[in-house]
Amino acid sequence: MGLWHGVGVSESVSINAADWVNLPDIAERFGLPITKVHQLIKEGSLLAVRREGVLRVPAELVANDIVLKHLPGVLTLLRDAGYNDEEALRWLYTDDDSLPGKPAVALGGDLAREVKRRAQALAF
Repeated sequence: MGLWHGVGVSESVSINAADWVNLPDIAERFGLPITKVHQLIKEGSLLAVRREGVLRVPAELVANDIVLKHLPGVLTLLRDAGYNDEEALRWLYTDDDSLPGKPAVALGGDLAREVKRRAQALAF
């Protein structure tokens, strides 16, 4: 994990996000200063990775003008289970036929609570 302006970010994770959003675009979308977006990442409420030298967030992790409702809780559960940010991103973007699909995508729909339950089960 690298450091970017004091914010922990992953540089080596390989995931298949449908789209990527850079931090200035997230700040604009959320109506926040860029420093607050950095704070969300630092606090663990949002994950970011470097793509082509630019810090980006998978689009599935942000919905309209907010972070997905269950994302901070799922990230906390994954960290409690011993996952680092890179491993958490991999878990969120690994296809799960029983959902079906990727947990990151399921977090934006009716299966969000199921994703949260599965993340919680990893700690046991």
